[in-house]
Amino acid sequence: MQNIIDHFIIKNQLLTKSSKVIVGVSGGADSVALLHYLRTSGYDCLAAHCNFHLRGEESNSDEQFVKELCTKWDIPLEVIYFETEQIALERHISIEMAARELRYEWFNQLLSAHQATAICVAHHRDDSVETLLLNLIRGTGIRGLSGISQKKGNVVRPFLCVNRSEIEAYISENNLPFVTDGTNAETIYLRNKLRLELLPWLEEINPSVREAIERTSNNLRCVEQIYLTEINKQRAIVAKNEKDKTLISIQKLIAFSEPSTLLFELLQPFGFNRNVCENIFDSLHSIPGKTFYSSQYILVKDRNDLIIKKNEEEVSVEFLIQSLVSSIFDPINLSLDVVDINDFEPLKDKTIAYFDLEKVKFPLKLRRWKKSDWFVPFGMNGKKKLSNYFTDNKFNIHQKDETWLLCSGEDIIWIVGERSDNRFRVNELTKKVFKLVQL
Repeated sequence: MQNIIDHFIIKNQLLTKSSKVIVGVSGGADSVALLHYLRTSGYDCLAAHCNFHLRGEESNSDEQFVKELCTKWDIPLEVIYFETEQIALERHISIEMAARELRYEWFNQLLSAHQATAICVAHHRDDSVETLLLNLIRGTGIRGLSGISQKKGNVVRPFLCVNRSEIEAYISENNLPFVTDGTNAETIYLRNKLRLELLPWLEEINPSVREAIERTSNNLRCVEQIYLTEINKQRAIVAKNEKDKTLISIQKLIAFSEPSTLLFELLQPFGFNRNVCENIFDSLHSIPGKTFYSSQYILVKDRNDLIIKKNEEEVSVEFLIQSLVSSIFDPINLSLDVVDINDFEPLKDKTIAYFDLEKVKFPLKLRRWKKSDWFVPFGMNGKKKLSNYFTDNKFNIHQKDETWLLCSGEDIIWIVGERSDNRFRVNELTKKVFKLVQL
């Protein structure tokens, strides 16, 4: 395995032995194998361990294991602690996404502080296969089907040329200690479900399915480069910059063979998500003046051009859920489902909301709060101003600004992750239950 990785690093110019590398070490088999490989290969390593405080005493035990391992191997170690669940709540993202963001934010700080040139993480070939399937299930563009990249910025992945079984063999051959994360066997996490249930089932159909998916991923990575080259050519034709704004020619855009795809690629750097881009595309033949917003930019549909400029005003950004889809991932992760009242078994969980389907009108709308907002809290009959609800529940300024509201028409039906509106509750007349889960 060592020769394979050596060749992979040289071929793709991932690392040099003349400079320091930051190595993410959780204590699991993959990261221990990576640290051992880099150390025995002569790289100048600084180990970095994150204690996310997600698994109680097990998290502390992992930290102690990594400390003892680095002491034994004479490798300097940095450790950081995160209250991940709280930060995920504040950022309104999943716990997995919060852990990922926190990890890489800190790694980059270490990179600068220690004048290192690379951040090494232990993703391997099977991780890339699982990522492709995960993105495919969630819905993705061509970028999401090219798997995990071997190098992105300062982050490098030397193990992408080997699979999980090869790493396990390396661990065994070198008699390396490691810890096991108990959550890796829990199928409540989608990635684990793919690894433990879906992939074994696919292997019954095709024993070489992992290799087949990897080949597809590699092919799509090449296609992606061709795709991006063509997008950049069209960008030069369709769009132009003028002082403080960008103009996209509507006539030139619609002359392209796939104008909606091109429009998405042109608007994505300005923070417009796919749903908003679809709405903008639908407006191309409408009367001028329609306006759309991202978090930092405003787009106005003029007679001949789409005009994009920095948004200097505070505007309520809205995201529409046009129909009953199974899930959305922008601006937050939500799953949507309809349950027959006879199968309805409610759970007491702030991340889950239930509504009478007949009372809810599409399109639904996700937006931030305004000072004039009010709702009828679940279990109550009277109105309550949202500002008073925030005060009563000790929301700080950051929490207020990061809160999303789900609206049916102009009515707030759910303070997402907090409390639903009593007017839309399930009752004895309900036939179908509309269930939403914040992921």
